Amino acid sequence: MAGVTATARIVARRDARGTTVLPVLAGDGPLALRRTRGSGDGSARVTLVGAMSGPLGGDRFTVSAEVGAGAGLRVGSAAATLALPGQGKEEARYEVRLSVADGAELHWLPEQLISAGGSELYAATVAEVGPAGRLVLREEQVLGRAGERPGRLGSRLTVRIGGRCVLDQELHCGPGAPPGWDGPAGLGGHRAVGQLVVVRPEFAGSPVPPRVLGEGAAVLPLAGPAVLVGAVAPDAQRLRAVLDAALAELG
Repeated sequence: MAGVTATARIVARRDARGTTVLPVLAGDGPLALRRTRGSGDGSARVTLVGAMSGPLGGDRFTVSAEVGAGAGLRVGSAAATLALPGQGKEEARYEVRLSVADGAELHWLPEQLISAGGSELYAATVAEVGPAGRLVLREEQVLGRAGERPGRLGSRLTVRIGGRCVLDQELHCGPGAPPGWDGPAGLGGHRAVGQLVVVRPEFAGSPVPPRVLGEGAAVLPLAGPAVLVGAVAPDAQRLRAVLDAALAELG
């Protein structure tokens, strides 16, 4: 049985008053987009609402956000994304494509992605940022629900600044993943893993030094005006606390 194909697209632009407008805000199938109340700084806020369960086996979801020069956009989700087994035998795919122009700012802060037992999902995020663009991107993966073995999860995160690749990392977990994914050199028995990428032009002149953030987390400067925070934790709540603390430290 064929899976569901769905897309959602956001385009943010700055108007003559300095306010961010959304000339494109469109989603279909299980990907519904809702504009929410702004923060008073001229930026726009959008919430991704899952209108159906998924992604299931064989589904193909694509979400894109394009932020034009001078615009500000904050995107979150109403609930966690739950990858579930489906009738289709193919793996599900979830792609996120982000584009941030010079002078623009995007905060991409969805809720966690949960890999339920028996599911197969490959998730890929690609962010293209202008040399003077600003980005805050958070990704969190939780391996299995409470008391459940995880499904098979592959994820890839790619960030380019001014056309230059500063981050391209891939992670595979669960049944069928390369040996050692859960060992001391991998997740070390933890069931929640996350990344926080912060891109700011001022980091070019004042790089963030590498450091350890307690047990299972570290700040790593990238080869550009960007920093990566990587973390593992026993559960989603503690993972979020670590990433929130890191973002607060970065200012």
